[in-house]
Amino acid sequence: MHLRLGELDLATLRRVTRQPVSVALGRDQLQKLKAGAAVVGRLVAQEQIAYGINTGFGLLAQTRIARDQIEALQRNLVLSHAAGTGELLADEIVRLILLLKVASLAQGYSGVRPRTVRALCALLEHGVYPCIPCQGSVGASGDLAPLAHLAAALIGVGEVRIGGEIMPALAGLQRVGLAPVALGPKEGLALLNGTQVSTALALCGLFRIEDVMAAALLAGALSVDAVKGSDVPFEARIHAIRRQQGQQDVAAAFRRLLAGSAIRASHLNCERVQDPYSIRCQPQVMGACLDLWRAAAATLAREANAVTDNPLVFPDDGAVCSGGNFHAEPVGFAADQLALAIAEIGSIAERRIAILVDPKMSGLPPFLVDNSGVNSGFMVPQVTAAALVAENKALAHPCSVDSIPTSANQEDHVSMATYGARRLASMADNAAVIVAIELLAAVQGIEFHRPLRSSPILERTVALVRARVAHYAADRFFAPDIAAAKALVVSGVFRSYLREAGLES
Repeated sequence: MHLRLGELDLATLRRVTRQPVSVALGRDQLQKLKAGAAVVGRLVAQEQIAYGINTGFGLLAQTRIARDQIEALQRNLVLSHAAGTGELLADEIVRLILLLKVASLAQGYSGVRPRTVRALCALLEHGVYPCIPCQGSVGASGDLAPLAHLAAALIGVGEVRIGGEIMPALAGLQRVGLAPVALGPKEGLALLNGTQVSTALALCGLFRIEDVMAAALLAGALSVDAVKGSDVPFEARIHAIRRQQGQQDVAAAFRRLLAGSAIRASHLNCERVQDPYSIRCQPQVMGACLDLWRAAAATLAREANAVTDNPLVFPDDGAVCSGGNFHAEPVGFAADQLALAIAEIGSIAERRIAILVDPKMSGLPPFLVDNSGVNSGFMVPQVTAAALVAENKALAHPCSVDSIPTSANQEDHVSMATYGARRLASMADNAAVIVAIELLAAVQGIEFHRPLRSSPILERTVALVRARVAHYAADRFFAPDIAAAKALVVSGVFRSYLREAGLES
């Protein structure tokens, strides 16, 4: 995929996580870069004091750096700050980090030269992905340690991954015909400062949660029919007077998903008065989750297009201003919101599984299998779902309230956005399994009502699941069934089903 820089939207950012990308700097970006770099050049030539250009960093900001040591200052900054640890970030995340860093620097407020930004573009174009450990950032003063590993690769230090192969950074650059970059004034600092790692991790979490949420809505609608639930709780007037947009949107989607169901028509005059909350309150719960997702998406879309390093250069008047755009509190809050949403999506899905396997609640065979007793059916998959819900409850604890001072108390309040965003992948993965189990259970429940059929959209969902997982007629090795259903959940295929039902994230 080839991009020309401009306003990056969520659809573009999602595609970057799925496939390689090349980026071209336009004339406008080149002019802005040159103007910003010229400001830095004048400050150095005139020996005017400016943080990070000719001073030390953090608590050492009062230390003046001689002109002949400025290049060493930037290189030493990168080397000393490349102190990350833990597993390496996946290529899809590193690719997004690189794009976000290019998009930020190319706006011309960071004082870096066009050649340095072009060097980042070259890494993207050739698929040279710096090896970035996932741990070591507290999400303030930027994602210093992980971005230092990115910058180290640019100067030929550390390691890179090309086509899945890890090699020394210098060898990787040479393999694709690139040379290490000699950093100019402020460039090391500009590369290290910024929220690009936290934002990339949060965006990847956002996209995964969107896929799981879509599948959960389909699974929830299937469960309504499987337990012969009522569609009255989805009436528009109920939700209109609540005034919550997400709730209204989800209720409307449920009305469309269930429209035309012969199963629903078969029990219009039944004696049941109300369904359990996990069945009838899906618009209220999933709508609230959708609202949180939308709010987080808006925050992260803005952050993806933001300039977040320090100090900032304003070419119009030549000012160099020290601020705090590197503080990732907005990203941390967005990540915490997403964590709450995905924890609840999994929690309510597990409760529907519990109803489906309980004959007293569902009216279906015990544990959704014939000849129960000899067969255990969905007994332990529900236990698996419960275990994963418990994990997500623990992971949902807000990270943004857990500040730890760093850098000799110069950086005395931090966002913890990086870990807050990183845990979203595990949480989305857990929830994907829970929803996969519900999909299997709900489809099994629907089939016990044959020859009655559900709605057209839900029957297509049944067919999609059954194309990958056979009906559970008797006990068999269960794990492959869950894995196959999970693959459907994380594929994102159900987002198109929801669009057909009129629901856009």
